[in-house]
Amino acid sequence: MAEQATAQIGVTGLAVMGRNLARNLARNGFTVALHNRSPERTRSLVAEHGDEGAFVPSESLEDFVASLERPRAVIVMVKAGPPTDAVIDELVPLLEEGDIVVDCGNAHFGDTRRREEALRGHGLHFVGTGVSGGEEGALLGPSIMPGGSAESYQKLGPIFEKIAAQVDGTPCCRHIGPDGAGHFVKMVHNGIEYADMQLIAEAYDLLRAGLSAGPAEIAEIFREWNTGELESFLIEITADVLAHPDGATGRPFVDVVLDQAEQKGTGRWTVQVALDLGIPITGIAEATFARSLSGHADQRAAARRAFPDAGATWQVEDRDTFVEDVRRALFASKIVAYAQGFDQIRAGSREYDWNIDLGGTATIWRGGCIIRARFLDRIREAYDEQPELPTLLVAPYFAGAVSDGVPSWRRVVADAARAGVPTPAFSSSLAYFDALRAERLPAALIQGLRDNFGAHTYHRVDREGSFHTRWAGDRFEVEA
Repeated sequence: MAEQATAQIGVTGLAVMGRNLARNLARNGFTVALHNRSPERTRSLVAEHGDEGAFVPSESLEDFVASLERPRAVIVMVKAGPPTDAVIDELVPLLEEGDIVVDCGNAHFGDTRRREEALRGHGLHFVGTGVSGGEEGALLGPSIMPGGSAESYQKLGPIFEKIAAQVDGTPCCRHIGPDGAGHFVKMVHNGIEYADMQLIAEAYDLLRAGLSAGPAEIAEIFREWNTGELESFLIEITADVLAHPDGATGRPFVDVVLDQAEQKGTGRWTVQVALDLGIPITGIAEATFARSLSGHADQRAAARRAFPDAGATWQVEDRDTFVEDVRRALFASKIVAYAQGFDQIRAGSREYDWNIDLGGTATIWRGGCIIRARFLDRIREAYDEQPELPTLLVAPYFAGAVSDGVPSWRRVVADAARAGVPTPAFSSSLAYFDALRAERLPAALIQGLRDNFGAHTYHRVDREGSFHTRWAGDRFEVEA
């Protein structure tokens, strides 16, 4: 048993992410209490990395809690869902008023709100915290999105800001807002990540189909793109993956990977919550559905047999023009994905009274996280200049970039449709853009149909009020 409380923060759950987060804390000068349900993991961390800083290992949860300075701060790094609840239930009886429990897993923000309310009833702070950057980010500096009370951030803020990624001297961490705000923002971050990866994959598919080019040649195109406005972590690693040869066969690595994408649920949550909030995040939704479709191998095989020649031959006449068209279309579609994501964050903030700073959110995504990209500085500037910006698409920089890309965007989507190359995220992003700028939408007809079959009423353009037409009777219009 620990003789005295010496640790400034504790980590329970020492799988890869928890292990690396604990090492990051120790490397930055914090004394870290360690605990894992299987003590072997605790011992191996200390044996392999004990020289990186000050660790206080414990084999029981009681000793672990006793080793922490008050107010205690405990980071829980276990699987989301019931396992997290189980650890919290074990911890609560051992804690005292004012102590802090931090969930750094990928929890659903609704669960975080429930847990925060329950622990508040015990006089404890519960802090749902989004952490992005994968295992490397956890060790070297992630993007950190803590929710919870402002009081809890007084203790956690200096710790998290020190271990987070740093960009231009600014830590990629800030207090997001109360209760579930941190996990909500992380959820949307992951949704944008889904869209970003799907768009990149579609760009690769377009280049391969249109140019009859191999992965290594396309890798060089992505490397070139990464020197301009598309510069981002995902574009960078796309070039690495495409250039990588398979060690066993010598073939391009991407050609030996099964084309069935997996998901852990955060993209699906993002789409479900957007439907509840009434926010059209079409790019994120299409990316999520594209992953689902990729996994339906039997249906795909049946469709190939039934429709073997559904596309046209694609012959690109001007290679450089085509590559530039795909780049511009990718950038415009990417802007739509981020715009929709920030729309969802604003809607969630209003729904739950979180008062999330959108510009501040862009700031902490500039480093450490998976969607870090050069143009996040532009997003921060746009919201700093106009906090109530109706959509990111109309901010001057982004409006200009999209306008410049529209002709390319249309050519790419049209050519892909003719050739039978699927571009769900590119196409839906373009459709969203066109719908957003349309003076009149066919929703007027939908309202007429709803009134015809269900007497759901409609509004008119020329006077106030709700109206219904007696379709089955004299077809006169009456006020509803």
